[in-house]
Amino acid sequence: MKNQKRTELKVGITVIVSILILLWVLGWAKNFSFNSNQKKISVAFNNVAGLLVGDPVSVQGIKSGYVEKIYSKDNSVIVELSLSNSTNLKEDSKFSILMIDLMGGKKVEIYPGVSPNEIDYAKLQHGEFLGDISTAMATLGSVENDLVEVVKEIKVTLKTFNKLASNPDFINELQTGVKNLNALIIKTDKFISTNGKAVSELIKKSNSLVENSNTFIIDNKNNISESIKNISTLIKNTQNLVTKLDGIIEETKTGKNNIGKIIYDEKFFNDLTATIEQLKKLTETFNEQLNNEGLKVDASIF
Repeated sequence: MKNQKRTELKVGITVIVSILILLWVLGWAKNFSFNSNQKKISVAFNNVAGLLVGDPVSVQGIKSGYVEKIYSKDNSVIVELSLSNSTNLKEDSKFSILMIDLMGGKKVEIYPGVSPNEIDYAKLQHGEFLGDISTAMATLGSVENDLVEVVKEIKVTLKTFNKLASNPDFINELQTGVKNLNALIIKTDKFISTNGKAVSELIKKSNSLVENSNTFIIDNKNNISESIKNISTLIKNTQNLVTKLDGIIEETKTGKNNIGKIIYDEKFFNDLTATIEQLKKLTETFNEQLNNEGLKVDASIF
């Protein structure tokens, strides 16, 4: 009887230990914890790409929590994270979803930030999905046509280059060009070697000329400034003179001065014309008398 009770007790203890071990394994696998002293934070993502409840959360690569809840709200996916109490996040923290294996497993990676202020855990944060193999394949599919066109153009370019490379004339011209270039380099080097002293002397004279010019400018800075001022004054006076001449010309055209009255007064012009006409007739009469019988003067004096 005692052996039977002892056996039942052993079986019960074994079952209880097994259950505890199972619960511990499940809790470890799914990040379940009976410790209520944890930090909660919510992060909004545009796409979680298969992230599941229970997936790990790491801070700088160190596992620090798990995904507690995922739901959709206002065209965004809200992911509630449960973090260990020792996690210390700053207000410039960054949240991202990464792929952790080739089977498509995901995790939330957190960069804790460097700001002196701690993050507001009650405020909704915003994260980004950095992509995985599936998104990479989707992106590759979207540019597939462009890649095909690029490969075709590369093939055409390679064929053209192969044709040029197999063309004896092109090879000969290329070799000739290289030889000419080498000859030019040799001649240039020889010229520099032969005329090195002359070139150096020319550079020295150029430097001396520049220094002398600088010295002249520095020594005569005041005179140059005064000359520039005088030129400016002359230009200004010339402009004033031109302005006055324009005014005189305008007054002359409108008849506001004596010259304008003489030139543009119609009565004066008509009188002047008549006088000239009379002088012309008088001159013709004198010439006619002088050519015939001499000048005749018929005058009565009272």
